[in-house]
Amino acid sequence: MEEQQIISEIQQKLNTLEAEQHIRILHCVESGSRAWGFASPDSDYDVRFFYVREPDCYLRLDPMRDVIEYELNEIYDINGWDLQKTLRLLYRSNPTLFEWNNSPLVYRTTPEWELVRKVIDSYFVDKKGVYHYLSMAKTTYREYLRKDTVLLKKYFYAVRPLLACRWILEHHSPPPMLFTELMETQLPEHLRQTMESLLALKMQSPELGTGKRIDILNTYIEEEIDRLGKLVHKLPERHEGTMETLNALFLQILRS
Repeated sequence: MEEQQIISEIQQKLNTLEAEQHIRILHCVESGSRAWGFASPDSDYDVRFFYVREPDCYLRLDPMRDVIEYELNEIYDINGWDLQKTLRLLYRSNPTLFEWNNSPLVYRTTPEWELVRKVIDSYFVDKKGVYHYLSMAKTTYREYLRKDTVLLKKYFYAVRPLLACRWILEHHSPPPMLFTELMETQLPEHLRQTMESLLALKMQSPELGTGKRIDILNTYIEEEIDRLGKLVHKLPERHEGTMETLNALFLQILRS
């Protein structure tokens, strides 16, 4: 199926969601490998959205579910978070929320989401961000990259989180989603050619498959995991944002 046709179908599915679930979608993006910029030709579409219900729904004695899981198959993975859940997670500096907000592939957005965007970075906590990405890198490396023969695509799922950690340490802000942007600013020069070759191969191949372990990358991953593990404990644990700001924002969006 052509990409433009799939994007059109995604828009139709969002319209159906709004009608069936009685919601208003505030912001909808692509997540995962397509938003990271290293999708294979057969990668699925990870569609993520934030939504709000009618005000009366938030006054029920029996709360409604705050997650909608709409579709999961070989082409689509579509789900979303209620605004109330979203703002509560924002107060806790949830790293996934910042990822979705920074996605370069936006299917739709609204002025109401722009209100969220204006304050979102003030809730980012360096320590939580680094812990999140460091854990991703550790898990991927431990489970997939220590054997003689490895799944080559897993190098992206170990290296990208480490570059995200480096970004946070340098900029004290959520990292960009695009792998190429992180690679250009955070990847050591001696690894550039290796990662660029892997990236070109992954984007051209339906499945990157297995290959011999790449020792130069394994050494880098091991050293960075060790280095970051020693630094993370010293990072700031609090953000500047307040719950009062989010309460006011929630009411403002409900009334809009």
